[in-house]
Amino acid sequence: MDSNLIFTTRRLTLTPLQLSDAANIQQLFPHWEVVRYLNKNVPWPYPSDGALTYVRDHALPAMGRGSEWHWMIRLTEARTQSIGSICLYDQPGNHRGFWLAPQWQGHGYMQEACEVINDYWFETLKRPVMHVPKARENLASRRVSEREGMRLLEIQQGEFVMGAQCLDIWELKKEDWLNRKNKRMPNTPSDSGQ
Repeated sequence: MDSNLIFTTRRLTLTPLQLSDAANIQQLFPHWEVVRYLNKNVPWPYPSDGALTYVRDHALPAMGRGSEWHWMIRLTEARTQSIGSICLYDQPGNHRGFWLAPQWQGHGYMQEACEVINDYWFETLKRPVMHVPKARENLASRRVSEREGMRLLEIQQGEFVMGAQCLDIWELKKEDWLNRKNKRMPNTPSDSGQ
């Protein structure tokens, strides 16, 4: 992953994950509101070196191989302040994940981050479809998928930090994403040659 691959939105700056982000992740991530709906592989209680171990031993090597892409989500007005993370995975049935620290949930930040990351997935990486698994009870994450125009593809049984529950698989096709994106874009006047 290009370490210069920075995205900006109206309120956010997304910067590629670096080892120096581990300390900030360690402060923001280990909250029940963040981890309860995540895959059971996330250790809970979260160890004091959990973020460092994950970033150093998993995320950065996967980024180097080109099989994962991870960004820290920062407030543009205070770029030193991380509020969460978003990532893409080159894994069948699991292409995107995200988390947001509790104090920044409910402000539409994740929807904003997903817009640019989806563009990267479909337009830069040229992927035809995005599949996103999520816990059925994760209503906030479900709303993000619904607003993006994703459709519920199937329901499975999943294992999460909070225990076993239904796992919804959401799907977004490239053509549907591009159609929605084009409808959101303001009309620009054609070049009249003046």
